[in-house]
Amino acid sequence: MGQKIPSFLDSAVKYGALAASISVVGIFFFLFLTLFSNSIPSITLNGIDLLLGRVWNPNGGAFGGLPAILGTLFSSLFSLGLALPLSMSISIYYTEYAPTRIRSIISTVMDLLAAIPSVIYGIWGLWTISPLLKTNVEEPIAATIGFIPIFSGPAYGLSIFLASLVLTIMITPIISSLSIEIFSRTPMHLREGMFALGATRWEVCRKVVIPFAKRGVIAAAILGLGRALGETMAVTMVIGNSYIWPFSSVSIFSPAHTITSKVASEFPESVSNAIQFSSLTELALVLLVISLSINLGADLLLKRVKGGG
Repeated sequence: MGQKIPSFLDSAVKYGALAASISVVGIFFFLFLTLFSNSIPSITLNGIDLLLGRVWNPNGGAFGGLPAILGTLFSSLFSLGLALPLSMSISIYYTEYAPTRIRSIISTVMDLLAAIPSVIYGIWGLWTISPLLKTNVEEPIAATIGFIPIFSGPAYGLSIFLASLVLTIMITPIISSLSIEIFSRTPMHLREGMFALGATRWEVCRKVVIPFAKRGVIAAAILGLGRALGETMAVTMVIGNSYIWPFSSVSIFSPAHTITSKVASEFPESVSNAIQFSSLTELALVLLVISLSINLGADLLLKRVKGGG
């Protein structure tokens, strides 16, 4: 009897863990099938137009989702492009240069920023950052180099550029925290060996720390990109929610839409319009496919990086 109890507990833990794993897979497929089944009327009616169409007019029966799809990709990738070097700089300073007291402050601030609800970022961007950005950044740039289409005016304040900046602020703490953790795991003997050869701190970071942590940094970047792709409330509040970008205006200072902001702003009224509801659901399905594609691509990239040493 004394040996049956551990055996029973071992079996219980094993099958409990198996059930939890299966439930995760089941939840994903249930989610996918729910979105797909609700998208069938839109797929049947709109066909490829939802992916390539430029006009969204529920009253006219037009449901083109390309502006929202492009707005999602641009804002997410642009914010990642801004957040990644910023996060790397924070991580390098934290692990290589910062005194202990400064490290404590940085760590606390990063944790606080990561925990702030997205609606707070949206309110801050709407009432504080938007006027400052319009007056001090967008209008001067449009006045000086506005002949370049992507920087042309008018400056609205609420724009895809502002949404990208807010997303940058939101994902930087995530990427920074993970990168700091990864950088800190660099083997000490590698650091000491470089210092013994007369290397500077920057050379140690460039030739030892960053190569050692590159897989982890890629994973952190993909996690931040996933947060940017799925962000709803903050983006909805600051992007301007206009369906003109990038076809009626290619300027990054123009208001735009993302998939999440489109779904959030129109979903309540779509209850009375079955095709509009189905089209919004199909947009959500497209976002899910985009997220899965990016994660699968990142997984392949990580495997290649690992294989390359």
